[in-house]
Amino acid sequence: MAQYELLLPKMGESVAEATIIKWLKQPGDVIEMDDTILEIATDKVDSEVPSPISGKIVKQLFKEDDIVQVGAVIAIIETEMNVVTSDEVVETPALPQEMTAEPILEQLPGIEQLPTDHASDRFYSPLVKNIASQEGIPLSELENLEGTGSEGRLTKDDLLSYIQTRRSGSASATRSSAPVASNTPSPQAAAVTQPVKVSATPQAVSLSGGDEIIEMDRMRKLISDHMTMSKQTSAHVTSFVEADVTNMVMWREKVKSSFEKREKEKITFTPIFVEAVSKAIKDFPMINVSVNGNQIVKKRDINIGMAAALPSGNLIVPVIRNADQLNLVGLTKSVNDLASRARNSKLKPDETQNGTFTLTNIGSFGNIMGTPIINQPQVAILAVGAIKKKPAVLETEFGDVIAIRHMMYLSLSYDHRVVDGALGGLFVRRVADYLENWDVDREI
Repeated sequence: MAQYELLLPKMGESVAEATIIKWLKQPGDVIEMDDTILEIATDKVDSEVPSPISGKIVKQLFKEDDIVQVGAVIAIIETEMNVVTSDEVVETPALPQEMTAEPILEQLPGIEQLPTDHASDRFYSPLVKNIASQEGIPLSELENLEGTGSEGRLTKDDLLSYIQTRRSGSASATRSSAPVASNTPSPQAAAVTQPVKVSATPQAVSLSGGDEIIEMDRMRKLISDHMTMSKQTSAHVTSFVEADVTNMVMWREKVKSSFEKREKEKITFTPIFVEAVSKAIKDFPMINVSVNGNQIVKKRDINIGMAAALPSGNLIVPVIRNADQLNLVGLTKSVNDLASRARNSKLKPDETQNGTFTLTNIGSFGNIMGTPIINQPQVAILAVGAIKKKPAVLETEFGDVIAIRHMMYLSLSYDHRVVDGALGGLFVRRVADYLENWDVDREI
């Protein structure tokens, strides 16, 4: 009998580690090829790891809730099949080919290198490195921090907690075996973080006898961290526009039945919104940027994230890559596919990465407008509200008239560090223009 080393598979660009959520197979269990062995979670999505061979689980090398580096051996499988040795670099084909990019975030263009003043053997994930870079935290300072991850690894939560206490001037979460690092932020970090006042001590919460305490699940904790970090990082401003989308609504009503028969897909308003946003980004490319310290990174690709609600009540943002290169049929298929797999927890980690702009449809909850929080490291997010019939004044050649029209609000939140009111206002107005000027005779 041969022994096969099951590796934690590669899960896409910038994904360097994952957390083991649950072992579905235990030592002694007989498995078939493609049987799911365990469930794992990255910072974005949950995934299943199937077995590439048939055999019997001999040993689990990590426990549930352990954080594991991509490529690490996570289990030993005893099998009668011919397998190569670990010296020949076994790679588990557990996830699709789209998810095989090396985790080299630190080498991507526009991403500032982690400040380094001495060598280190300690592993830091690309996410931790990027946060440290944004905050101007040198490697020597990271070396002094206590980590709660596997083998003392510094996790994102550890670093965010340290940054909060660091800003308040009371950072003390340092490793006892190393000298305490300075609490003085670098000039670059001070430029971004100085106005932010974060209390290191949580406020006491008053509880009555009937109150229920509910622990946040893993995804809710990630959302909490991400949203808080965004508000601390960006100077949020929101602009609003009201749009008359009567032509768009009438066109969809006219084509939706024939479209579904022909394409076997339902056409919603979301792909129409995505198309309008993509066109407006081409008109105003400086809305399609990110901030790296004192640098503005202008993105070549237009990758639109669409916020999707999960059955659990949590949110996830799958990304339509190169949305400007897809026609309306292609956008419809992409939107429906991503939304369906998001609801069923079937998204791949790569499908939530590298968005450059985010769209959230709050109208699906009956809301007419909102002030969405920017999805870092992007600089803008658009909320589309519910479409309502309202009386509106129309200008005609015979004078002004009042008519019943389909109206909706668009809300654009943007980062005032790099997007001024003129650009933000003109951009959201341009999106509205594309929706208002919809061709009711458009062929699809």
